[in-house]
Amino acid sequence: MARVVRFDELGGPEVLKIEDWRLPAPGPGEVAVRVEAIGLNRAEALFRAGTYYYQPTLPGSRLGYEAAGSVTAVGPGVTEVAAGDPVLTGPGIEMSAQGVYADRIVLPATSVLRRPGGLDPVRGAAAWMTYSTAYGGLLETGGLRPGDHVLITAASSGVGLAAVQVAARIGAIPIAVTRSPGKAALLRANGAAEVIVDGPADVPETARKVTGGSGVALIFDPIGGPGLAALGTAAAENGTVVVYGWLGGAAMTLPLNWPLTVRGYANPQLSGTPDGRRRMWHFLDAGVRDGSLRPVVAEVFEGLERVGDAHRLMETNGHAGKIVVTV
Repeated sequence: MARVVRFDELGGPEVLKIEDWRLPAPGPGEVAVRVEAIGLNRAEALFRAGTYYYQPTLPGSRLGYEAAGSVTAVGPGVTEVAAGDPVLTGPGIEMSAQGVYADRIVLPATSVLRRPGGLDPVRGAAAWMTYSTAYGGLLETGGLRPGDHVLITAASSGVGLAAVQVAARIGAIPIAVTRSPGKAALLRANGAAEVIVDGPADVPETARKVTGGSGVALIFDPIGGPGLAALGTAAAENGTVVVYGWLGGAAMTLPLNWPLTVRGYANPQLSGTPDGRRRMWHFLDAGVRDGSLRPVVAEVFEGLERVGDAHRLMETNGHAGKIVVTV
Protein backbone atom coordinates (compact mmCIF):
# COMPACT_ATOMS: atom_id res chain seq x y z
CA MET A 1 0.00 0.00 0.00
CA ALA A 2 1.10 3.55 -0.69
CA ARG A 3 0.43 6.53 1.56
CA VAL A 4 -1.17 9.29 -0.50
CA VAL A 5 -2.29 12.84 0.31
CA ARG A 6 -5.82 13.47 -0.97
CA PHE A 7 -8.68 15.93 -0.40
CA ASP A 8 -12.46 15.60 -0.73
CA GLU A 9 -13.46 19.28 -0.73
CA LEU A 10 -12.05 22.64 -1.69
CA GLY A 11 -10.54 24.72 1.06
CA GLY A 12 -7.44 25.54 3.06
CA PRO A 13 -4.58 23.25 4.11
CA GLU A 14 -6.88 21.57 6.65
CA VAL A 15 -8.68 19.66 3.86
CA LEU A 16 -5.54 17.61 3.10
CA LYS A 17 -5.48 14.09 4.54
CA ILE A 18 -3.33 10.98 4.22
CA GLU A 19 -4.91 7.73 3.05
CA ASP A 20 -3.69 4.25 2.20
CA TRP A 21 -3.87 3.54 -1.52
CA ARG A 22 -3.39 0.28 -3.39
CA LEU A 23 -0.70 1.08 -5.93
CA PRO A 24 -0.84 -0.86 -9.21
CA ALA A 25 2.26 -2.29 -10.85
CA PRO A 26 3.57 -0.08 -13.68
CA GLY A 27 1.92 -0.87 -17.00
CA PRO A 28 3.26 -0.30 -20.51
CA GLY A 29 5.10 3.01 -20.67
CA GLU A 30 4.88 3.58 -16.91
CA VAL A 31 7.40 3.97 -14.08
CA ALA A 32 7.06 3.23 -10.35
CA VAL A 33 8.94 5.62 -8.06
CA ARG A 34 9.69 5.61 -4.34
CA VAL A 35 9.32 9.26 -3.33
CA GLU A 36 11.98 10.79 -1.10
CA ALA A 37 11.10 14.49 -1.29
CA ILE A 38 8.26 16.67 -2.61
CA GLY A 39 8.66 20.22 -3.89
CA LEU A 40 5.70 22.56 -3.34
CA ASN A 41 4.42 24.93 -6.01
CA ARG A 42 1.99 27.83 -5.71
CA ALA A 43 -0.23 26.12 -8.30
CA GLU A 44 -0.96 23.36 -5.79
CA ALA A 45 -2.41 25.78 -3.23
CA LEU A 46 -4.60 27.28 -5.96
CA PHE A 47 -5.68 23.80 -7.10
CA ARG A 48 -6.57 22.78 -3.53
CA ALA A 49 -8.59 25.98 -3.08
CA GLY A 50 -10.40 25.66 -6.44
CA THR A 51 -8.88 28.81 -7.98
CA TYR A 52 -6.48 27.17 -10.44
CA TYR A 53 -7.12 27.22 -14.20
CA TYR A 54 -8.60 23.72 -14.00
CA GLN A 55 -10.56 22.12 -11.19
CA PRO A 56 -9.81 19.03 -9.07
CA THR A 57 -11.94 15.92 -9.45
CA LEU A 58 -13.72 15.49 -6.12
CA PRO A 59 -13.96 13.62 -3.88
CA GLY A 60 -10.56 12.00 -3.58
CA SER A 61 -8.39 14.38 -5.58
CA ARG A 62 -4.64 13.98 -5.37
CA LEU A 63 -2.16 16.86 -5.43
CA GLY A 64 1.35 17.80 -6.52
CA TYR A 65 3.58 18.04 -9.57
CA GLU A 66 7.11 17.71 -8.33
CA ALA A 67 8.95 14.96 -6.47
CA ALA A 68 12.38 13.36 -6.32
CA GLY A 69 13.05 9.71 -5.56
CA SER A 70 14.27 6.50 -7.11
CA VAL A 71 12.79 4.09 -9.64
CA THR A 72 11.56 0.80 -8.15
CA ALA A 73 10.18 -0.78 -11.35
CA VAL A 74 9.41 0.02 -14.97
CA GLY A 75 6.67 -1.23 -17.26
CA PRO A 76 7.06 -2.77 -20.71
CA GLY A 77 8.59 -0.47 -23.29
CA VAL A 78 10.33 1.90 -20.86
CA THR A 79 13.99 2.44 -21.77
CA GLU A 80 14.75 5.97 -20.53
CA VAL A 81 15.16 4.93 -16.87
CA ALA A 82 15.70 1.68 -14.98
CA ALA A 83 15.15 0.35 -11.46
CA GLY A 84 17.46 2.11 -9.01
CA ASP A 85 17.86 5.31 -11.04
CA PRO A 86 17.54 8.61 -9.12
CA VAL A 87 14.77 10.62 -10.80
CA LEU A 88 12.50 13.62 -10.52
CA THR A 89 8.98 14.28 -11.77
CA GLY A 90 7.16 17.24 -13.24
CA PRO A 91 6.15 17.23 -16.92
CA GLY A 92 2.61 16.40 -17.98
CA ILE A 93 1.11 15.48 -14.60
CA GLU A 94 -2.66 15.77 -14.09
CA MET A 95 -2.85 16.39 -10.35
CA SER A 96 -6.27 14.91 -9.54
CA ALA A 97 -5.29 11.47 -10.80
CA GLN A 98 -1.47 11.55 -10.69
CA GLY A 99 -0.50 13.96 -7.90
CA VAL A 100 2.87 13.13 -6.35
CA TYR A 101 2.15 13.91 -2.67
CA ALA A 102 2.73 10.28 -1.66
CA ASP A 103 5.45 7.87 -0.59
CA ARG A 104 5.15 5.80 -3.78
CA ILE A 105 3.74 6.71 -7.19
CA VAL A 106 3.26 5.31 -10.68
CA LEU A 107 3.52 7.76 -13.58
CA PRO A 108 3.89 7.77 -17.35
CA ALA A 109 7.56 7.58 -18.33
CA THR A 110 7.19 10.98 -20.01
CA SER A 111 6.61 12.52 -16.54
CA VAL A 112 9.79 11.04 -15.05
CA LEU A 113 13.30 12.35 -15.75
CA ARG A 114 16.75 11.30 -14.62
CA ARG A 115 17.83 13.56 -11.77
CA PRO A 116 20.21 16.17 -13.21
CA GLY A 117 23.75 16.82 -12.09
CA GLY A 118 23.84 14.49 -9.09
CA LEU A 119 21.28 16.51 -7.13
CA ASP A 120 20.25 15.07 -3.76
CA PRO A 121 16.51 14.40 -3.25
CA VAL A 122 15.75 17.70 -1.47
CA ARG A 123 17.41 19.89 -4.07
CA GLY A 124 16.09 17.61 -6.81
CA ALA A 125 12.53 18.21 -5.64
CA ALA A 126 13.20 21.95 -5.89
CA ALA A 127 14.64 21.94 -9.41
CA TRP A 128 12.40 20.96 -12.30
CA MET A 129 9.41 23.29 -12.23
CA THR A 130 11.45 26.34 -11.26
CA TYR A 131 14.26 26.01 -13.79
CA SER A 132 12.18 24.62 -16.64
CA THR A 133 9.76 27.56 -16.27
CA ALA A 134 12.61 30.07 -16.12
CA TYR A 135 14.37 28.49 -19.10
CA GLY A 136 11.22 28.24 -21.23
CA GLY A 137 9.90 31.68 -20.33
CA LEU A 138 13.14 33.65 -20.52
CA LEU A 139 15.05 31.97 -23.32
CA GLU A 140 12.64 30.17 -25.63
CA THR A 141 9.64 32.50 -25.28
CA GLY A 142 11.25 35.78 -24.27
CA GLY A 143 14.33 35.47 -26.49
CA LEU A 144 16.65 36.77 -23.75
CA ARG A 145 20.21 37.37 -24.95
CA PRO A 146 23.57 38.13 -23.33
CA GLY A 147 23.72 41.79 -22.34
CA ASP A 148 19.94 42.21 -22.16
CA HIS A 149 18.40 43.72 -19.04
CA VAL A 150 15.57 41.55 -17.68
CA LEU A 151 13.15 42.68 -14.96
CA ILE A 152 12.08 39.73 -12.78
CA THR A 153 9.10 40.31 -10.47
CA ALA A 154 8.33 38.09 -7.45
CA ALA A 155 12.04 37.42 -7.62
CA SER A 156 12.32 35.65 -4.26
CA SER A 157 9.90 32.91 -5.32
CA GLY A 158 11.27 29.56 -6.50
CA VAL A 159 10.82 30.49 -10.17
CA GLY A 160 12.03 34.04 -9.55
CA LEU A 161 15.31 32.89 -8.02
CA ALA A 162 15.74 30.33 -10.80
CA ALA A 163 15.12 33.09 -13.37
CA VAL A 164 17.79 35.29 -11.77
CA GLN A 165 20.29 32.42 -12.00
CA VAL A 166 19.31 31.48 -15.57
CA ALA A 167 19.63 35.07 -16.76
CA ALA A 168 23.01 35.49 -15.09
CA ARG A 169 24.22 32.17 -16.52
CA ILE A 170 23.76 33.34 -20.12
CA GLY A 171 25.28 36.76 -19.49
CA ALA A 172 22.04 38.76 -19.28
CA ILE A 173 21.57 41.41 -16.58
CA PRO A 174 18.87 40.42 -14.05
CA ILE A 175 17.03 43.17 -12.18
CA ALA A 176 15.14 41.56 -9.30
CA VAL A 177 11.99 43.02 -7.74
CA THR A 178 10.99 42.24 -4.16
CA ARG A 179 8.79 43.91 -1.56
CA SER A 180 10.97 42.62 1.27
CA PRO A 181 14.25 44.43 2.04
CA GLY A 182 15.39 41.35 3.94
CA LYS A 183 15.51 39.31 0.72
CA ALA A 184 17.79 41.67 -1.21
CA ALA A 185 21.05 40.04 -0.07
CA LEU A 186 19.82 36.59 -1.10
CA LEU A 187 18.84 37.88 -4.54
CA ARG A 188 22.25 39.46 -5.07
CA ALA A 189 23.96 36.27 -3.90
CA ASN A 190 22.05 34.38 -6.60
CA GLY A 191 23.15 36.68 -9.41
CA ALA A 192 20.89 39.76 -9.39
CA ALA A 193 22.80 42.72 -10.80
CA GLU A 194 20.28 45.12 -9.23
CA VAL A 195 17.52 44.67 -6.64
CA ILE A 196 14.48 46.96 -6.57
CA VAL A 197 12.80 47.05 -3.16
CA ASP A 198 9.77 49.18 -3.95
CA GLY A 199 6.03 49.30 -4.28
CA PRO A 200 4.62 48.32 -7.71
CA ALA A 201 4.16 51.95 -8.80
CA ASP A 202 7.88 52.68 -8.35
CA VAL A 203 9.26 49.74 -10.28
CA PRO A 204 9.13 51.15 -13.85
CA GLU A 205 10.80 54.42 -12.86
CA THR A 206 13.57 52.64 -10.96
CA ALA A 207 14.10 50.13 -13.77
CA ARG A 208 14.51 52.94 -16.29
CA LYS A 209 17.10 54.63 -14.05
CA VAL A 210 19.02 51.35 -13.78
CA THR A 211 19.07 50.99 -17.58
CA GLY A 212 20.08 54.59 -18.24
CA GLY A 213 16.59 55.52 -19.36
CA SER A 214 16.21 52.95 -22.13
CA GLY A 215 14.08 50.37 -20.28
CA VAL A 216 14.52 46.61 -20.07
CA ALA A 217 14.51 44.20 -22.99
CA LEU A 218 12.34 41.68 -21.14
CA ILE A 219 9.91 41.65 -18.20
CA PHE A 220 9.28 38.23 -16.60
CA ASP A 221 6.15 38.35 -14.45
CA PRO A 222 3.88 35.82 -12.65
CA ILE A 223 1.36 38.37 -11.39
CA GLY A 224 -0.43 39.95 -14.35
CA GLY A 225 -3.68 41.61 -13.30
CA PRO A 226 -4.41 45.33 -13.68
CA GLY A 227 -0.88 46.19 -12.51
CA LEU A 228 0.56 44.84 -15.75
CA ALA A 229 -0.24 48.11 -17.54
CA ALA A 230 2.07 50.12 -15.29
CA LEU A 231 4.72 47.41 -15.05
CA GLY A 232 4.95 47.23 -18.84
CA THR A 233 6.16 50.81 -19.03
CA ALA A 234 9.51 49.56 -17.71
CA ALA A 235 10.10 47.84 -21.07
CA ALA A 236 12.27 49.30 -23.79
CA GLU A 237 10.89 50.16 -27.23
CA ASN A 238 10.20 46.82 -28.99
CA GLY A 239 10.65 45.08 -25.65
CA THR A 240 8.85 41.93 -24.50
CA VAL A 241 6.69 41.07 -21.50
CA VAL A 242 6.32 37.37 -20.64
CA VAL A 243 3.52 36.62 -18.16
CA TYR A 244 3.73 33.10 -16.70
CA GLY A 245 1.06 33.34 -13.98
CA TRP A 246 -1.99 35.28 -12.83
CA LEU A 247 -1.42 35.84 -9.13
CA GLY A 248 -2.91 39.32 -9.56
CA GLY A 249 -6.32 37.65 -9.75
CA ALA A 250 -8.23 40.20 -11.80
CA ALA A 251 -8.18 40.57 -15.57
CA MET A 252 -4.91 41.78 -17.06
CA THR A 253 -4.68 45.31 -18.46
CA LEU A 254 -2.28 45.63 -21.37
CA PRO A 255 0.48 48.25 -21.37
CA LEU A 256 0.10 51.05 -23.93
CA ASN A 257 3.77 51.83 -24.54
CA TRP A 258 3.83 50.22 -27.98
CA PRO A 259 5.69 48.81 -29.85
CA LEU A 260 5.72 46.04 -27.25
CA THR A 261 5.21 42.29 -27.38
CA VAL A 262 3.16 40.67 -24.57
CA ARG A 263 3.26 36.88 -24.43
CA GLY A 264 1.80 34.31 -22.07
CA TYR A 265 3.95 31.32 -21.15
CA ALA A 266 2.62 27.99 -19.87
CA ASN A 267 5.27 25.41 -19.05
CA PRO A 268 3.44 22.44 -20.66
CA GLN A 269 3.74 24.05 -24.09
CA LEU A 270 7.45 23.20 -23.99
CA SER A 271 7.81 20.45 -21.36
CA GLY A 272 4.94 18.56 -23.04
CA THR A 273 7.08 17.78 -26.08
CA PRO A 274 10.01 15.32 -26.18
CA ASP A 275 12.34 17.88 -27.74
CA GLY A 276 11.31 20.58 -25.28
CA ARG A 277 11.94 18.29 -22.31
CA ARG A 278 15.32 17.35 -23.77
CA ARG A 279 16.41 20.98 -24.12
CA MET A 280 15.15 21.89 -20.64
CA TRP A 281 16.87 18.88 -19.05
CA HIS A 282 20.23 19.48 -20.70
CA PHE A 283 20.23 23.17 -19.76
CA LEU A 284 19.44 22.26 -16.13
CA ASP A 285 21.95 19.40 -16.02
CA ALA A 286 24.76 21.58 -17.42
CA GLY A 287 23.98 24.42 -15.02
CA VAL A 288 23.89 22.16 -11.97
CA ARG A 289 27.18 20.56 -12.96
CA ASP A 290 29.01 23.86 -13.47
CA GLY A 291 27.48 25.39 -10.32
CA SER A 292 25.65 28.27 -12.01
CA LEU A 293 22.21 26.77 -11.24
CA ARG A 294 21.76 26.12 -7.51
CA PRO A 295 18.26 25.21 -6.27
CA VAL A 296 17.29 27.43 -3.33
CA VAL A 297 15.37 25.62 -0.58
CA ALA A 298 13.54 27.86 1.88
CA GLU A 299 12.50 25.23 4.43
CA VAL A 300 12.25 21.45 4.73
CA PHE A 301 9.32 19.75 6.52
CA GLU A 302 9.85 16.14 7.57
CA GLY A 303 7.08 13.64 6.83
CA LEU A 304 3.87 13.62 4.78
CA GLU A 305 2.04 14.61 7.96
CA ARG A 306 3.64 18.07 7.63
CA VAL A 307 2.17 18.83 4.19
CA GLY A 308 -0.55 21.04 5.69
CA ASP A 309 2.06 23.03 7.65
CA ALA A 310 4.12 23.41 4.48
CA HIS A 311 1.08 24.78 2.63
CA ARG A 312 0.44 27.27 5.44
CA LEU A 313 3.99 28.58 5.15
CA MET A 314 3.66 28.82 1.36
CA GLU A 315 0.55 30.97 1.71
CA THR A 316 2.29 33.48 3.98
CA ASN A 317 4.60 34.54 1.13
CA GLY A 318 7.27 35.01 3.77
CA HIS A 319 9.75 32.47 2.41
CA ALA A 320 12.37 32.71 -0.32
CA GLY A 321 12.88 29.73 -2.65
CA LYS A 322 11.20 26.33 -2.62
CA ILE A 323 9.46 24.59 0.27
CA VAL A 324 10.21 20.86 0.39
CA VAL A 325 8.55 18.00 2.28
CA THR A 326 10.68 14.90 2.84
CA VAL A 327 9.04 11.47 2.85
